Amino acid sequence: MNESGELFQRARALIPGGVNSPVRAFGAVGGTPLFFREGRGSRLIDVEGREYIDLVGSWGPLILGHAHPDVVEAVTAAARCGTSFGAPTRAEVELAEEIVGRMPSVEMVRLVSSGTEAAMSAARLARGFTGRDRTIKFAGCYHGHFDAFLIQAGSGALTFGVPSSPGVPAAVASTTFLAAYNDLGGVEELFERHGSEIASVIVEPVAGNMGTVPPAAGFLEGLREVTARYGAILIFDEVMTGFRVARGGAQERYGVMPDLTVMGKVVGGGLPLGAFGGRAEILRQLAPEGPVYQAGTLSGNPLATAAGLATLRALGGDGVYQDLEAKGERLQAGLERAVSSSGVTGVVQRVGSMMTLFFAEGPIRSMESLRSLDPSVYARFFHAMLRRGVYLPPSQYEAFFVSLAHSSGDIDRIAQAAAEALAEI
Repeated sequence: MNESGELFQRARALIPGGVNSPVRAFGAVGGTPLFFREGRGSRLIDVEGREYIDLVGSWGPLILGHAHPDVVEAVTAAARCGTSFGAPTRAEVELAEEIVGRMPSVEMVRLVSSGTEAAMSAARLARGFTGRDRTIKFAGCYHGHFDAFLIQAGSGALTFGVPSSPGVPAAVASTTFLAAYNDLGGVEELFERHGSEIASVIVEPVAGNMGTVPPAAGFLEGLREVTARYGAILIFDEVMTGFRVARGGAQERYGVMPDLTVMGKVVGGGLPLGAFGGRAEILRQLAPEGPVYQAGTLSGNPLATAAGLATLRALGGDGVYQDLEAKGERLQAGLERAVSSSGVTGVVQRVGSMMTLFFAEGPIRSMESLRSLDPSVYARFFHAMLRRGVYLPPSQYEAFFVSLAHSSGDIDRIAQAAAEALAEI
């Protein structure tokens, strides 16, 4: 047994499933998860010293690559001054200024410690602001493990949600409606039936938790119009897309302004940090200024704000997003050539520097589009790529993330590995 196997065996005796977040367990692809000791630039090194080109990037935060010198220096300097104060700091104000200066719709912002915390707080704030109780979310979009978002479809296509996890009360799940992503007509129907009850619509403007699925033409614009018409709050979950697909996130890229925005991943530079923000009149309803309660001991943590500030400032240079777009285009083209030459059925979907190779007929527009997909093909591809020194997400339903640290040589090597892996499987 190798060192990763030994560590996993020890972990399984102490940690449920041997991991602290389920997808890390390799359940979707089989085999034993790798344990890593180090990351540098575009590379990860496992505990046995093997090196991999990384397309996971800690599931999206590491847009600069691993151990970027500016981030390491900022976190080290912050740590020397203390790791937590439970009191305001200059860095909190400066990070809030950076966020408000970049996100077009955000006038005020509250810092928290995770994307889950940000999403659940935004949903509570929307309920408090509107005086309504219900939320619409979309099948295939993930907004953290908040009870009201862990739902699946009920007996009809448009219905109250039912719990998708034990421990979620049916009464809580029933406050959420489930709609199909990219199906504006379904959302319209829900509003026609229940418009006076709906506080908010929460959506990933580019879905990333069923793989990368772009919004259909007019979908985001339609959500903006229908929520405004019924006085509901439109929430963009930009945990993945924020500061990645454009300087100001998906809302800048698509030109649609939500009322509230949920942020995570890139905004924390690889440390635990989330945020939610939006129109000032809504944010002013938060305690201590307003009646909607939200709090957190480690919110605005000095190390996390230091990492976030260093990351956002490094993304401020000319041409950064053009560079990311070009890297994304190059990888997409290489993967598409590999698929075409192999005869394997597949489609690459990309928005900026995030993409997914689906082993299915395209285009993928919603969860319904994925019914014909065979995850076992991706599992074989994953392990064939791993043997060639490329670390992909251990699930077909996740995005690949390109960073500024990936060179043209890295991208071409990934494409070549894909061609060889597809020929093998």
